[in-house]
Amino acid sequence: MSELECLAYGVGADEGICLSLKLGRYRVLLDCGLTDLSKLIAKKGVPPADLVLCSHAHADHAKGLLALHQAFPQLPIYASEVTTQLLPLNWSDVDHTSQEEAEFKPGAALCHALPWRTPIEFFDGLSVELYPAGHLPGAAAFLLTYTPLAEDDRPARAYTVFYTGDFFLSNARLVEGMPLEELRGIAPDVLIVEGSYGTARHPHRRQQENQLAERIDRAIAEKQSILLPTPALGLGQELLMLLRSHHHFTGRDLDIWVDGSVAAGCDAYLEILPHLPTSVQNFARHQSLFWDERVRPRVRHLTPDQRFHLNQRSSIVLTHEASDLSQYYADDPGAWLILQPQQPHYGGRERGEGRGERGEEQQADLLSGNRPDSSEASYGARATPPPPHTETYLLAQHCDGPGTTQLIHNLRPQHVVFIHGSPTYLADLAGLEELHNRYHLHTPSANSLVELPIGETFLHPAAPETSYEGELTELNMAVTITLPDAVTVDPRWQQLADTGLIEARGQGDELVLRGLPQRELMRPSDRLLDWMDANSPLRKCCGNCRHYRSQRCWNQLSPLFEFKVAPEGFCPVFEPAQTPETRD
Repeated sequence: MSELECLAYGVGADEGICLSLKLGRYRVLLDCGLTDLSKLIAKKGVPPADLVLCSHAHADHAKGLLALHQAFPQLPIYASEVTTQLLPLNWSDVDHTSQEEAEFKPGAALCHALPWRTPIEFFDGLSVELYPAGHLPGAAAFLLTYTPLAEDDRPARAYTVFYTGDFFLSNARLVEGMPLEELRGIAPDVLIVEGSYGTARHPHRRQQENQLAERIDRAIAEKQSILLPTPALGLGQELLMLLRSHHHFTGRDLDIWVDGSVAAGCDAYLEILPHLPTSVQNFARHQSLFWDERVRPRVRHLTPDQRFHLNQRSSIVLTHEASDLSQYYADDPGAWLILQPQQPHYGGRERGEGRGERGEEQQADLLSGNRPDSSEASYGARATPPPPHTETYLLAQHCDGPGTTQLIHNLRPQHVVFIHGSPTYLADLAGLEELHNRYHLHTPSANSLVELPIGETFLHPAAPETSYEGELTELNMAVTITLPDAVTVDPRWQQLADTGLIEARGQGDELVLRGLPQRELMRPSDRLLDWMDANSPLRKCCGNCRHYRSQRCWNQLSPLFEFKVAPEGFCPVFEPAQTPETRD
């Protein structure tokens, strides 16, 4: 039997994240985002683990903790200090007079706060160290170290497991990214890492913010109001900081309304202000972080007696993603624009499988906000008005494919266990040659066991060469660049040499070379579009659609949403990436 095993109770956002990690004689439960805990409490009175580690306060990682505590009050639960303060928002609909919910408050014995970057020994031979994971204030990655008892006077081999939870390398507005420099070279035996976005490549974070701000600015200029459904924690607060500090909105005579549990999340952030980045604390010294009716744009709680304001002028409303959206736009749907966050598909089934009548109802619910399972207040049983126009935007809270592989190469584990993503996305990651040639990769499904055998000695592959010396020859009509043949061993060579064509572009004082892959050669360029006849069907192919990115369709209204699509394909909800007017 292996010293290390991982039993996956839940590996995706649909069922929640919950992993049971066996380290020798100990069992550690990593997160508990399950709604149904029947598998965890199958043996009455027998705890499913020796301790529980909660990575962060999002519901898909934490919503089952209260029920778990009710079933096993003596089972210790640990998290970062900030996470212990944010966790109660997951049970805002629970009777606050109940003893169980009252106990689940900061400082209670139920959820113990752990310090950052300090190894804590829980049992003989088992210790845990927390590192910031980015993604959400208080989000933690765990480095677990297990050292068996020494035998025959020989020193025992220590086993290490690094669990990222949800992580993000980039800095967001309210949380700094995971400190990759501190983690480089840890070389754990096992890395359990999320793969939410698979191999997709995202634009820079600031570019994502600018694109969203420009879209909101255009809508306001057209006298539209904006409806932004978000989770209670994380994205909603990031959007508020973006709207308050972006040059499109600073000083603008504009009302921003915050409703429901998103407003409660803002209040919770004010309680953890000393733990937020220094730049945010400096901002809060000069003006309120969220609630401010003096400085434009004004940010206010949306109370029932203030809803009449929504019909008087263009506004921006942030509300919980599970609420009934029609309560905001019912009087005039045409005056509203709904901006839904672009989410990776986490489900166990491929999109479109088994849709039928129920699938069409769910799609209509997504647009109208009519969610029968909503924990927010329902708008009533009356007929839902036609929904306003809905678009999606990208403001990623997780790493894209290059960020995930960057973390893996810096940690250099023996085993990599991918979780928290659709099977298709995780298979894309596991199929990367640069990964499966170097590491033992696993993509467990829910309720599956992964054995993680560790060799006594493991030769970590050398880090790939990142630079190559060559020669440049300037002729009368051309410039030739000669590189050593060692570059062909680099996993990135195939991408560079795919078609034999390269593109050179300036980047500061440097000249950057990149290969032109076949898919780009098949996609008509903007110059070719100008030469085409106005009625050419190629104008409406997927390659020219504004929702075509990273070889996938990101239009939630399309039957091809989140599928890999050919650039020359077609779909009935095509939207041009660039119109002739904007090109002129």
